[in-house]
Order: sequence, then C-alpha cells, then structure tokens
Amino acid sequence: MTEPLIIAIDGPAGSGKSTVARRVAAALGIAYLDTGAIYRAIALALSQAGIPPVEKDELRKALAGLSVEITPGGLKVNGREAGIEIRSPFADSIVSPYAALPSVREALLTVQREQGERTSLVADGRDMGTVVFPGAAVKIFLTASDHVRAERRRLELQARGDASTFGEVLERIRERDRIDSTRETAPLRMADDAVEVDTDGLSIDEVERAVLVHIAKKLQDKG
Repeated sequence: MTEPLIIAIDGPAGSGKSTVARRVAAALGIAYLDTGAIYRAIALALSQAGIPPVEKDELRKALAGLSVEITPGGLKVNGREAGIEIRSPFADSIVSPYAALPSVREALLTVQREQGERTSLVADGRDMGTVVFPGAAVKIFLTASDHVRAERRRLELQARGDASTFGEVLERIRERDRIDSTRETAPLRMADDAVEVDTDGLSIDEVERAVLVHIAKKLQDKG
C-alpha cells in the first residue's frame, strides 16, 4: 500500500497559506486539510459555551466531549456546521489564545493526524511541519511582511462587508504573531527541512507556481 503524501504549509497569519494550500491540493488532486478552520471553529464553540481560554478542568472536560467531523464541504463541531463566522474579526481575536493552550492542541493533534493516515493531503497551519506532520514529504514555510499581510487580510474582510481599518488589522496581525511565536506549546517556527517562500510582491498565481516547483523538486530528490 502506498504511503499517503503529506505536504505541510506553515506560516504566520495573512501569509496566504490557506489559499495556496487549497490551490496546491486542487492542482495535485489530493485533499486539503484546513487546520485553521478547525481551530477557529473550536475557539468559537468554546467561547459560545462560556469557557475562557484558560487551562482548567472546565476546558478539559469540554474538549473531552468535543466532536469534530471533517466533511467534504467543510467541518462540523458537535454536529453543527462551521459557517462564515469562523472568518470574522471576532474569531481572529480569540483563536490564538485558545490555540496556545496545550490541552486544545493535544485534543486536535489526533484529529489532524488521523486525516493524514487516511489520505494524501496538503495541510496548512503554524506547526504542521514541526509538530503535527514532522515526517511530511514536503514542508513549505510562507512569509511576508506584516504590512503586506495586514493589507491582504483587510481586503478579505472588506469583501465580506467588514470596515476594519488597515491600522486595526495590522494591530491584530502583530498581536497574533506575538502570541503564535511565543507560546510554550508548538510555537510558530520554520521546520529545519522546510523551504521558505517569501510572498511579498508575488501574486497568488506566482506563489502557487513557486510552491508547486518546490514540491516537484523535493519529490524528485526523494526519488
């Protein structure tokens, strides 16, 4: 039986990893694992249940009873389809505090790894190549300046009717960078064997092509 092909794409908020990962998966004809959506959906579910991002028995009990189902069209948490609200500014503001908690990351680690055992996929996140899939055949780390990332995120929000200013989005991006890179459990960092792709000044098509070239070369080198 052929071992599933795992491609891990990591990077900070707004680096374009989700869009690129989705397009690369489509180009290769394999599955796309949207780990960011999973964390956002979990954070919203916990927040709506009145459970704060603090390591307490209340949180661990909620996680133990959590049901996460990855569907062809998205994902369900406790039987409820995750909708557009997981991409809202509110979700942006709460996801990192929850994602930084060891119990949350441990709970979702199994969910993510199970997908990679079942099928070839492209997974994007902040610790795909370092923690979740350390044995991934290909690891890509996307980067971009905080100003470029903030403008990309502002345009995304604007398209959804959100009027956040560039300054507000930049502040949120910087705060998320701070939390993601300094958390004790699985901090954001580039894997030693990852290829870094700077997306400043590149269109999404150019980034996709660059990543596909790196994937082809890596797989060729591996034989």
